[in-house]
Amino acid sequence: MEGTSKKPGIREDRAGHETIVGPQRELLDQLLDKWGHLLLAALCRQPRRFNELKRELDGVTQKSLTQALRRLERNGLVERRVLMQRPVAVEYRITPLGRTLEEPFSILRSWTADHLPEVERHREAFDKGADTLH
Repeated sequence: MEGTSKKPGIREDRAGHETIVGPQRELLDQLLDKWGHLLLAALCRQPRRFNELKRELDGVTQKSLTQALRRLERNGLVERRVLMQRPVAVEYRITPLGRTLEEPFSILRSWTADHLPEVERHREAFDKGADTLH
């Protein structure tokens, strides 16, 4: 039956192709956004303060970093701790739930490293073909 699946957040069409929908789609979008996966990778290595993360993630703005950290914290993947010292500092660390993403993200990073030369060949061929069309 179209639009149904035994998996929550998954919809199947008549051909049996699965599509991620609803809250699962939102969560996946947040994990794979421009900064989410990079933040999780950095925090899997060790807890970091805000400015350490900002320095490590070249190009991230303060606003984007704050928003990404809040989304990850809201999802239970990152924990924010206020360090009682002078001046007061904030540290972010991975939670046990966030740590469960370390292996899948590592696999994805390995895949990109292993297949980047092939992908670049396809990009080059595509771009050459696109040039001849215009």
